[in-house]
Amino acid sequence: MDFTYSPEAEQFRTELRSWLAANLTEDIVSATRHPGADDQAFELLRKWNARLADAGWAAVAWPTPYGGRGASVLEQLVYAEETTRARVPNPLNIIGINNIAPAIMKYGSETQRLDLLPRMLRADDIWCQGMSEPESGSDLASLRTRAIRDGDAYVVNGQKIWTSLGHRADWCQLYVRTDPDAPKHQGISCFLVDMKSPGITVRPLVALNGDMDFAEVFFTDVRIPADAMLGPLNEGWKVATATLSYERAAAARLYLELQVDLEQLVSDLATARVGDRPALQDPITLHRIGEVVTRIKFLEVLCLRSISAMLHGGDAFSTASLAKSVWGESGQMLAALAYDVLGPVASARWADYRLTARALTIAGGTTQINKNITAQRVLGLPRR
Repeated sequence: MDFTYSPEAEQFRTELRSWLAANLTEDIVSATRHPGADDQAFELLRKWNARLADAGWAAVAWPTPYGGRGASVLEQLVYAEETTRARVPNPLNIIGINNIAPAIMKYGSETQRLDLLPRMLRADDIWCQGMSEPESGSDLASLRTRAIRDGDAYVVNGQKIWTSLGHRADWCQLYVRTDPDAPKHQGISCFLVDMKSPGITVRPLVALNGDMDFAEVFFTDVRIPADAMLGPLNEGWKVATATLSYERAAAARLYLELQVDLEQLVSDLATARVGDRPALQDPITLHRIGEVVTRIKFLEVLCLRSISAMLHGGDAFSTASLAKSVWGESGQMLAALAYDVLGPVASARWADYRLTARALTIAGGTTQINKNITAQRVLGLPRR
């Protein structure tokens, strides 16, 4: 690692801290981070997203013409540090801002950019991403949802699943197969789909903790205008790989969020007991805390190495992939520790985290896929 914060980055920090101090309220911090099932929290966060966007803080890495600040990598790191420490809720359109918007900026028409991006930024429109299918999760290239050209439209039939906020979404970045005879990674196209289109059926999926953050989406003879295609015909794979976020320092959130969670857990353990002694005097509990601390510090080093590589022209992707795996496993360790010591009755917050943590090694790329990337791109092992 080799970088220091520039004066510009520190000025950026000062400005952000001042704005958050004046605008971030406890009701916003306390709003659920899983707004799929809570209408009141959802609308509160939607208004908060609009306030962020109007002040230019909703997507600092975006280019300024689309509502961002064109923030440097170090400024993005500062943003991650300050918003995480302040417990600023993630954007409702986090997938849209981090993944879909960059693809629209690269492949969309100017009309699409100017019409769709500002509404996405303010959460006036909620976006979902139609990738995963019942038999096509991490392997996007095996998707089966079909689109067949019919005059000036494409007719879509198929199913998507684990679609984040699919039941709340106004728009979907949808990946479909337009050439079934092409090789696996070819013949895929991307469309920007109005979720009010006839033939779309959405069913929320209820998670173990009662949240409804995901949905399954069915497409039955859905007609999508041909000009809603994003990118060239049959080159959807390129569009998917182009969704690499402008948020190049977003990896910092991985260790920062775990640090904040660990601090909260230690605070909660201060009044807990294990057997006949305080929890923070129990050797086994202290040992487990030490393991989590060590893994979070290791994760921090990985993330900062990735950011340093960005600054110096190195390969940041490989390290970031490894960091994702460590983050998921560390989060599950933290959740298990909290649940084991505090129990399901003493802390609803940690009981909920225990359930949701099971998804940490799946969401955003499974640990198995990330380990394959690490093996091939970091260790140089051959494919098998």
